[in-house]
Amino acid sequence: MLDAGVADSMEAMTASLMYLLLRQVLQMLSQLARDDGAKDVEILVLRHQVAVLHRQVHRPDLQPADRVVLAVLSRLLPRPRWSVFFVTPATLLRWHRELVARRWTYPHARPGRPPVTKQVRDLVLRLAAENPTWGHRRIQGELVGLGYRVAASTVWKILHNAGVDPAPTRSGPTWRQFLSSQARTMLACDFFTVDTVLLKRIYVLFFVEVATRQVHVIGVTAHPTGAWVAQQARNLLMGLDQRAAGLRFLLRDRDTKFTAAFDAVFAAEGIDMVKTPPQAPRANAFAERWVGTVRRECTDRMLIIGERHLATVLAEYTSHYNGHRPHRSLGQHPPNPPTTIVDLNTARVQRRPILGGLINEYSQAA
Repeated sequence: MLDAGVADSMEAMTASLMYLLLRQVLQMLSQLARDDGAKDVEILVLRHQVAVLHRQVHRPDLQPADRVVLAVLSRLLPRPRWSVFFVTPATLLRWHRELVARRWTYPHARPGRPPVTKQVRDLVLRLAAENPTWGHRRIQGELVGLGYRVAASTVWKILHNAGVDPAPTRSGPTWRQFLSSQARTMLACDFFTVDTVLLKRIYVLFFVEVATRQVHVIGVTAHPTGAWVAQQARNLLMGLDQRAAGLRFLLRDRDTKFTAAFDAVFAAEGIDMVKTPPQAPRANAFAERWVGTVRRECTDRMLIIGERHLATVLAEYTSHYNGHRPHRSLGQHPPNPPTTIVDLNTARVQRRPILGGLINEYSQAA
């Protein structure tokens, strides 16, 4: 029990001594402050703060301006006093050497070939995508013809970095390229029906040029016989004239109205029949798409009286569809776009109503 009391007394004496020492130090600092020693007190405070930061931050994040300031100040401070910096002397010297080198180093051209511009790189990739059978030397030759002097090795490096396979690997056409090339030789045909005010059903025979999306409404009748359909096929080929020579396929369904006489008319011109599977309207998607368009924009919004009325309405709508209505698959252009060039600085937008204002066309007029 006596030892415990002695220990407590010693701890109390130690705490009192520390308190007295701290009090004396604070009194000294206060005296310095009263004797215009505020600057010395500030230095003590800053040194203590730096010591605290040293314990908490192992590697400070310095900006370039901070490095310049410290490097310049190191030349003004004697080397024995460099311990006040929170970086090593070797670091300060390295910063100073970099500062001097940057001051006296003049810009010079990079060694080797100049870098390839983004325009040339994009053009190389475009030529490779649009021409699957072209290798890097063929693409280089095309670039020379366009005025771009690029080495064959540079073209190969651009293709390699973009992950483009060599020409023998990618020589086969894609499905998009294959179908686009075949579309120029294809026609699609079908019937759709319109019910008149007196509930009389009228049949409309139409053809679509798959490549240009141009529509030909050939005939309107309430009694589509085989002979009538064959005659409409002859009328179509007469209207196409020279363009019919470039057609090779006609896409149609298995409707009984398309008789052998109908097929013979096209066979005589070297056009083969491609029949869609039974009950598969999506197989003739181009024709079905036009049926949906003409119904939404025209026939479902009007009351049709008879065959003559329907023929007049469809003739006007088809003219609008082929000559003005934009198509997403054609880059928002119609199948037969106008060739006139209008000065947009003096042009004005004018509206022309179609089908009595059911559809509007807009054009530029000076």
